[in-house]
Amino acid sequence: MDIINKQNQLVEIYNRFEKDMRRYKKDALCKAGCSFCCTHFGNVDIITLEGLRVLQYLRRLPKQQQKTLQKKIDKNKKDREIQKISPCPFLKSDKTCLIYDIRPFSCRRLYSVKNCGDKGPIVHRQAEELSKKTIMELQDLDSNGYSGHITYILDLLRQPEFLKLYLSGGFNPVQIAAYGKAHGIVINCSRI
Repeated sequence: MDIINKQNQLVEIYNRFEKDMRRYKKDALCKAGCSFCCTHFGNVDIITLEGLRVLQYLRRLPKQQQKTLQKKIDKNKKDREIQKISPCPFLKSDKTCLIYDIRPFSCRRLYSVKNCGDKGPIVHRQAEELSKKTIMELQDLDSNGYSGHITYILDLLRQPEFLKLYLSGGFNPVQIAAYGKAHGIVINCSRI
């Protein structure tokens, strides 16, 4: 399956998930500008296919904005390597999301029926089950891809050798293990 078909299927999965989640999210206290999840958890995991979509979006931004974002992405990546929580690099100064329309699934699934406080978001049990099912569907769709923190997946996709292999349908877990070891992180293979 070519990458454009996969990206179309990704959007279909998102749309189906959003439709199925409406009944749970109607109770959510979240609103634009909340950003608790974007600042306190710092755990935006994505699949490679989502990372490709984000990179395509970023490449359409003005060059100066791209440079500013790359600095934020690099800082976030370095903070993660020393296990420091860092705000999402796509969080704007007004506490809204730069990539909201194309945000990855890990962001789409978040909401809370209570104020987050120190415990983080509180979701319905059924919503969590729906999220787990959707994650499996996303990993099946991106069968030659990987999952991990957004800044690392974006970094991998910026490497021409990796990008070429990924777009050709290739798969090299040894390369990814070496990358993970060099950065002190784990990148998961979707095929496993």
